[in-house]
Amino acid sequence: MKVLHFYKTYFPDSMGGVEQAINQIARSTTELDIVTEILSLSSALTNSSIKVDGHLVHRCHSNFEIASTPFSISAFLKFRQLAKGADLIHYHFPYPFADLLHFASRINKPTLLSYHSDIIKQKYLLKLYRPLMHQFLSSVGHIVVTSPNYMESTTFLSKFKHKTSVVPFGLDKNSYPIVSSKKLNYWREQFNTRFFLFVGVLRYYKGLHILIEAASNSDYPIVIVGTGSIEQELKTLAAKLKIRNIYFVGRLPNEDKAALLELCYAFVFPSHLRSEAFGISLLEGAMYGKPLISCEIGTGTTYINIDKETGIVVPPSDPAALRQAMDYLWNNPKETATMGKHAEARYWKLFTAEQMAKSYVSLYKELLEIKCTKINN
Repeated sequence: MKVLHFYKTYFPDSMGGVEQAINQIARSTTELDIVTEILSLSSALTNSSIKVDGHLVHRCHSNFEIASTPFSISAFLKFRQLAKGADLIHYHFPYPFADLLHFASRINKPTLLSYHSDIIKQKYLLKLYRPLMHQFLSSVGHIVVTSPNYMESTTFLSKFKHKTSVVPFGLDKNSYPIVSSKKLNYWREQFNTRFFLFVGVLRYYKGLHILIEAASNSDYPIVIVGTGSIEQELKTLAAKLKIRNIYFVGRLPNEDKAALLELCYAFVFPSHLRSEAFGISLLEGAMYGKPLISCEIGTGTTYINIDKETGIVVPPSDPAALRQAMDYLWNNPKETATMGKHAEARYWKLFTAEQMAKSYVSLYKELLEIKCTKINN
């Protein structure tokens, strides 16, 4: 079976959570006889196709962007060509340009949509987009959300619950690099093994300004891995508050990131807005057996992290509560280690790539059967 994924960005142009989710789906479903191709947009001046982790990635030049939504003229033809050769189209929401391509191309193939997040920031543009969005959500064959928490809390999908199911993101630990002793020693010399770790793109909804405020007058190291649009703003805030125990190490190669995940004392994830629909890097912390700190925002973060079992859940936008959680873990190493073991056990129980792949392939086959039945009738 050939599946075409479509999203606005993908590796190697962008390294966000949705891109990582698509990558894990593509890699894990290969073992179940799924041939994956991916279409995304790129700032590159020419269209191109490259291999990434064994699957073919087609990149169309992005001509312009409106409200974080890239558009491409060449994508209309390319999408139509690729869709003709695919058995099923797998969309990733939200991306309004995908809605336009879907209807402009008159897609007559089975379709599935992974619903990654509500539209939170663009409230005014959402009013204009809402009619097209509802038409698009009505048109697709099936919708997948990543946690029961999000299914219960979103109002966007209330009319589509009859064709919506939960498939949590999954990670394949074998796809992560085995860290050399040299690399471990390097990072151990930098921070020892007693430090809090954050990994992610530095975006407005990640709550890192709250983490910086929470770190005031603390002395434990806090390592921040990643880059993003608010990086300088965060560094300025840390300097203003005279906080010297937060270390911005930038975007790192996978082995370095894995080394820090392996070495860290606990994983802190202060995302405070519903734009953080799941938290793949939070799941990475669980996969490496680390106790977790996250915020209750009604999304998948609290499906990964169970309060007082796998870590601590705090109210969003509350530096005092976040500080109290970090202090508690720091001062209670035995309980912290137990939480880390529970976090890893929960990963193996619910969040492996193998489980995710089986669920998606089952849905793919079901949608193909429905399409075949309609044709035969």
